[in-house]
Amino acid sequence: MAMEIGEDEWLVCCGSSDFAKLMVKTAPFNSLETAIETARDIWFNQVNVTAWLEAFAAHPQIGNSPSPSDNSDFARRSVAEQSTAFATTSASALEELSEWNALYRQKFGFIFIIFASGRTHSEMLVELKGRYENRPIVELEIAAKEQMKITEFRISKLFSDKAEVVSQTESTKPQEDRLRIIGGHLNVEAEAKVPKRSRPPITTHVLDVSRGAPAVGVEVHLEVWNGTTSPSFRHGSRGDWSIVGTSATDKDGRSGPLMDLVEALNPGTYRISFNTAKYCPGGFFPYVSIAFEVTESQKWEHFHVPLLLSPFSFTTYRGS
Repeated sequence: MAMEIGEDEWLVCCGSSDFAKLMVKTAPFNSLETAIETARDIWFNQVNVTAWLEAFAAHPQIGNSPSPSDNSDFARRSVAEQSTAFATTSASALEELSEWNALYRQKFGFIFIIFASGRTHSEMLVELKGRYENRPIVELEIAAKEQMKITEFRISKLFSDKAEVVSQTESTKPQEDRLRIIGGHLNVEAEAKVPKRSRPPITTHVLDVSRGAPAVGVEVHLEVWNGTTSPSFRHGSRGDWSIVGTSATDKDGRSGPLMDLVEALNPGTYRISFNTAKYCPGGFFPYVSIAFEVTESQKWEHFHVPLLLSPFSFTTYRGS
């Protein structure tokens, strides 16, 4: 089944009118994967730099809300994607971010673009400071790649919403029609909800918040619980942890692959452990372990479980 998507909807996904027109011209798309492949080709090979700058300009500045005169669905979507990062950010932290945003725009001529969903304020500020050192031609390409990540994320959401509307509409038809429709749409719905992975389903990174920089060289282990009962502090849990993979963080604080590139993640309880003693001798936490559960309904999702570390504290969250 081909999705009917209008130019305004594509504009919310990207912010470039040329991109939106070309997506409409190329449509219809029978799957999410086809739509994203086409979007990448249009963005990187068909539109020009002016289209890139138009998309950049459609975003509110990171950490800011749209102006009262801006009623753009695109801008409101940007703010929603940043909401988690700035929900508890202090006024002083926002002021520092604003100052760096101004420096960035003065140097490059456009606002700082980053895929904000699942990122913290601290992560984005570290990224901004690091990218400020780039040459303008290099930074333009990086910003375009980040914009494409945002576009892909929004296209996935768009297809998911469309599929849900179709499902609700079809439910009002007679039972015999519903069976025929469901059978005919199984593959399309699977493609819409389960895009092909480009990275392992479980990833992590480590940020040294005491320095405001990535933590390099931290040993990381990923394990899965094997047993007839879930692991707990109570006696009677039958099973043990099996190693899935090991790695170490790179210059960006991101670990190498901790598991194979599989489409469906086996449901169960997983644990990521970090050898913090080796990275931070004398710190209060010699070893940090983070356990989390993947349910059957989540096996197609991506789990990014980062560690924000200082010598005397650590935090984590579910990223994307």
